[in-house]
Amino acid sequence: MEEKTPLIDELEKGPWPSYVKEIKRMAKKNAAAKDLLGVQELSFKEKVTHWKHGGIVGVTGYGGGVIGRYCDSPEKFPNVSSFHTLRVNHPGGWFYTTKALRKICDVWEKFGSGMTNFHGSTGDIILLGTTTENLQPCFNALTEIGYDLGGSGSCLRTPTACVGPARCEWSCIDTLDMVHNLTMEFQDEIHRPRWPYKSKIKISGCPNDCVAAIARADITIIGTWRDSLKIDQKAVREYVKSGMDIRTDIVARCPTNALEWDEKAQELRLIPQDCVRCMHCINKMTKAIRPGNDKGATILIGGKAPILKGAMLSSVLIPFMKIEPPYTEIKDLIRKIWDWWDENGRTRERVGELIERLGMRNFLKAIGLKPTPQMIKAPRTNP
Repeated sequence: MEEKTPLIDELEKGPWPSYVKEIKRMAKKNAAAKDLLGVQELSFKEKVTHWKHGGIVGVTGYGGGVIGRYCDSPEKFPNVSSFHTLRVNHPGGWFYTTKALRKICDVWEKFGSGMTNFHGSTGDIILLGTTTENLQPCFNALTEIGYDLGGSGSCLRTPTACVGPARCEWSCIDTLDMVHNLTMEFQDEIHRPRWPYKSKIKISGCPNDCVAAIARADITIIGTWRDSLKIDQKAVREYVKSGMDIRTDIVARCPTNALEWDEKAQELRLIPQDCVRCMHCINKMTKAIRPGNDKGATILIGGKAPILKGAMLSSVLIPFMKIEPPYTEIKDLIRKIWDWWDENGRTRERVGELIERLGMRNFLKAIGLKPTPQMIKAPRTNP
């Protein structure tokens, strides 16, 4: 007999996608998914959660990658009495073949609830709900098809990167090679939690920052260029002929007034020292303006969502660094940052909060960097 779920049924209404609808699809062939609907309905009815933290569960040799979860009403919902989540390390840029996805789903339907989340907020493949007994067999099956667990707990969370040069002409660095290289380099930091709290590395190929690294990563790597924009004046004139109001849409919207329009010569001129590489003009005039030739990355520090303190955006640490394999310079810098944070951080304190507490001066001294003007938003105005 099918259980009535009037409260969560409301979430199926409306024009938007519904997770309830997807769970019901899986419930037709999976008992855990069916009990999951019951837990959700009971939580809505009683206005309290019926999940408790699972404590320590995992697979052999790994300290993270599995999020333990138990239901506090196992007598009512025996099929979700344990309902652990696996985080699986995603491929760089989130590229999959349908064959690869089918292999993951086959493993998960055999050992878990069959429900997935593509992707979690860190970027991992999320496999939702399995028993303690099935954790190790599921992990073994995933490794056989070429997948590894991602990070969870007070460790390096799975590094992520945008699609980079695979799909994007603006990418200034090879994000895909770099994220793979860093992931392989920091395997111990990903799988064996030992820090005050989590640390995240995210890589964007250009200042458009499609993975929102500046808002979500402790260590942010964003592709940029050191020389001037490349402007094709002939293509600029084509934009003007086609009706673009270049003064209003391009020049006036440059945040640092680095562009000037010469009406008589019909030329767009750049003041290189004022350009902050915001990408606005490039995004609006894709055929006329391109990044410069001297490409590298800006390294930023301290981004995070609210935990102990409010949300923080990353701030510039190194304005420009050449990024080339084997990425030794960036790896050495990351390790210095982690060592200082591990030594001085309090429990659940991210590196950005630690810098705020102890001061940028102490941080820079510890990692051996000299202060630069790009590290501050504006000069002080008080004497």
